[in-house]
Amino acid sequence: MAAQFLLLLRRLYLTLYNWTVLFGWLKVLYLAVQTLRESGHEHVYDAVQRTLQLAQTAALLEIIHGLVGLVRSPISATLPQIGSRLYLTWGILWSFPQTQSHILVTSLVISWSITEIIRYSFFGMKEALGFAPSWLLWLRYSTFLLLYPTGIASEVGLIYVALPYIKASEKYCIRMPNQWNFAFDYFYGTIVVLGIYVPGSPHMYSYMLGQRKRALSKSKRE
Repeated sequence: MAAQFLLLLRRLYLTLYNWTVLFGWLKVLYLAVQTLRESGHEHVYDAVQRTLQLAQTAALLEIIHGLVGLVRSPISATLPQIGSRLYLTWGILWSFPQTQSHILVTSLVISWSITEIIRYSFFGMKEALGFAPSWLLWLRYSTFLLLYPTGIASEVGLIYVALPYIKASEKYCIRMPNQWNFAFDYFYGTIVVLGIYVPGSPHMYSYMLGQRKRALSKSKRE
């Protein structure tokens, strides 16, 4: 009886989580497209900023979900993706306003939001109903073929655009001497992040291709 109650509680919580974050991403996409049409790409970030920050930061809960066993997604795959997006959201766009009017913000926001709308719709429906329609399964495991490259290209491009502003501002840098006897330069840290994208992006793409093959093969058997 207790196990059934906990299972029901898990399903209710994950359903609420998925549909809540889905609503956030729907709002991000709506605001981005509306602003792009009416005011141009220079104003997209201003329109979506607060909602984007909330929706993206909520993904931190997915790491906790994996750690406590609420979902079966491996942390090794979840952490890099969430980490890179949080870095772009807070460490680049929010921290360096000079990047906010760049056209790559629009491609980034649209790529992220469409991907997340499909993903949260898929998992929200699976938790609520126990299944998802085949067309949504196909979208879940196929749209990344285009949206992952556009998203990654936008992320890398915005980090590159931010480099001169990071270097000039010295924001988040720790200089010696100090009581911790430790130095950190955010500019060079960002260079390291860019370097991680080189092996990391193909690895994640290959991982998602493997996921796609398994998921679509399983759906055909069923």
